[in-house]
Amino acid sequence: MQIKINTDHNIQGREALAERLTGVVEHALHRVAEHITRVEVHLSIESGGRSGQSDKRCAMEARLEGQQPVVVTEHAGTLDQAVNAAADKLLRAIDGQIGKLRDKSHRSAARPEIPMEPSDG
Repeated sequence: MQIKINTDHNIQGREALAERLTGVVEHALHRVAEHITRVEVHLSIESGGRSGQSDKRCAMEARLEGQQPVVVTEHAGTLDQAVNAAADKLLRAIDGQIGKLRDKSHRSAARPEIPMEPSDG
């Protein structure tokens, strides 16, 4: 699973932050990592650096093998809170998508084939 961290120009200490957040994402998604090819994390401060209640934004996009990307967004008072909440949300979304795929696969396998009878013509 490849993880890419993107930040806007308002965020300080990007490299140290990226290293720490990579660990957070890996830990949160370790259970479903085999299904994920790549995760992109986009961090921004929407108030342009002014302090606010929920001005820190984290958007995460996970690319699953053979599936459409799964995208979640979370706003919080700190970047850590936004990242942790987004990672939890992403895990639930991926679990749901994997569950749907398993259900679909299970229904297909359980459906008996009905042989066609020849017509009397």
